[in-house]
Amino acid sequence: MATKEDGRPRHQQIAAEIRARVMSGDLAPGTRLPTTQQLMSTYDVTNQTVQRALSVLKDEGFLIGRAGVGVYVRDDSVLALEPAAYHRPPADGMPYPWTSEAEARGRRGAIRILEVATVRPPVEVARLWGERVSMRRLLLLLDQQPTELAWIYHPLEIADGTPLVGRRKIPGGTARVLADLGLPPVEWADRVSARLPTTEELELLHLPDDVPVLRTFRTVYADGGRPVEVQVLVKGGHRYELAYRNAYPLRE
Repeated sequence: MATKEDGRPRHQQIAAEIRARVMSGDLAPGTRLPTTQQLMSTYDVTNQTVQRALSVLKDEGFLIGRAGVGVYVRDDSVLALEPAAYHRPPADGMPYPWTSEAEARGRRGAIRILEVATVRPPVEVARLWGERVSMRRLLLLLDQQPTELAWIYHPLEIADGTPLVGRRKIPGGTARVLADLGLPPVEWADRVSARLPTTEELELLHLPDDVPVLRTFRTVYADGGRPVEVQVLVKGGHRYELAYRNAYPLRE
């Protein structure tokens, strides 16, 4: 239960507790929530406060109201995205990993190109390659719903004259182009942070108010530790989590 030190309105506190239970799996997909009267008793609040809490969670897509029946947890669970699945260059003729991974989950993935340009990059990218780089800005969708914004940067010495600066979708994605150039990605490093969305992110991702985003700053390396790509990936933190797996080093 929330303590008195939590300064948020009571309905937000209740929404946060129910949200956490949904994301952890304690409230499984399809579970019917307790009745309004039961929630009022559990949290010692009025009907209005309960309804405001449920409204927040419905807007975020966690709960679904069924008229005359009750309120239920959404049917799909939190989507765990595994970065390793999107890192490897696909085989010749295979689609971009976003599409194939979505299909493997029984969903439909799509990519919309928002912008391709030579730009002055963010400081953390400029430190790698200077003041002018190639950028591809993409919107990734699942089942026609906006899911992730991606800014993909490359040094001009690599990108010029390649599909990386073209305004068409790249079969197999940027990793396929890098592999064809003799610079196949061999490792990457992620920095993940959470913050509230910018106006652009809020609008393009169709986010509810006050929902944080997960921001991944990914540096992709070729052989010899050469940085060949930077990805800045932003997704709604209320519906997705990142899944990483690695092996412990062998002990001598």
